[in-house]
Amino acid sequence: MSDVLAVTEHRRGDLRDESFELITAGRELADGSDGDLHLAVISGDVDDFADELNREGVDAIHTVDRGEEFNHDIYRQVTEQLADEIDAQYIVAPHSVNGLDYAPAVAQTLGYPLVTDIVDADAEGGLSVTRELYNGKTEADVEVDSERAFVTVRPGEWDATEGDGSATVEAFDAAIDEEQVRSTVTGFEEVGAGDVDISEAEVLVSVGRGIEEEDNLDIIFDLAEALDATVSSSRPIVDNGWLPQDRQVGQSGKKVTPEVYIAVGISGAVQHVAGMKGAETIIAINNDPSAPIYDIADYGIVDDLFDVVPALTEQFE
Repeated sequence: MSDVLAVTEHRRGDLRDESFELITAGRELADGSDGDLHLAVISGDVDDFADELNREGVDAIHTVDRGEEFNHDIYRQVTEQLADEIDAQYIVAPHSVNGLDYAPAVAQTLGYPLVTDIVDADAEGGLSVTRELYNGKTEADVEVDSERAFVTVRPGEWDATEGDGSATVEAFDAAIDEEQVRSTVTGFEEVGAGDVDISEAEVLVSVGRGIEEEDNLDIIFDLAEALDATVSSSRPIVDNGWLPQDRQVGQSGKKVTPEVYIAVGISGAVQHVAGMKGAETIIAINNDPSAPIYDIADYGIVDDLFDVVPALTEQFE
């Protein structure tokens, strides 16, 4: 039997959506390797988190009540010890800021190859994963030439597991070396917070680097006003200082699930798609017919946004 260890995530008192997606991905790997799925719940309100995570397909949940928030040194030590304790064939974590913080250290210590940002996996007869290349324009199937591996899974690629489970829940007695705990989280500060909450918007008009210049944002705001919508953006717009960070959608921004998402001049890089692919209806406007955004769009307009956007504004006005 070859077991799988999935390391869940939480932040500021709440489990992250990726933790429930991780159960689905971990269960697929466990089924392929004929093993059990173990969850690690580290820090925070571990008892409540374990109750929430006790979903269908989970065999065992191991809790470590140490601190309130993520800590690299705690997660690293606990993951290494727990993987050794259950003899995990595969370790799974979200492809997130936290996951990428400790995964390389754990993989190096345990001698596991590290395979990051996977969008699909099959462990039957050996591990094979799918990764996207060239900003999502192509996919590659990768055979992992190792009996063990540490993989990080891209958020939003697996459905969140539902249904009540019957997993055993036990506290894991991790031997934490306090001298190796060299940092601690003392608080959070919202960066770039403003008076707009794009995560609550029903309609978003989102702008990307295709807008070319800051002055051209006027046509985006005109369309949003005509639609009674909210303006959001991809990361390059925020990095240029053209819009504040509270407008950013994506892996390093906010996850949004509006009824309608209009992507204007956005190519559809994986980091952006991770934050908006849950929208009910996605409309893309881009002059590149091979742009990855069209892979997930429900409707697309392959044309110059400087012609299309004003025409749409006039129509809705």
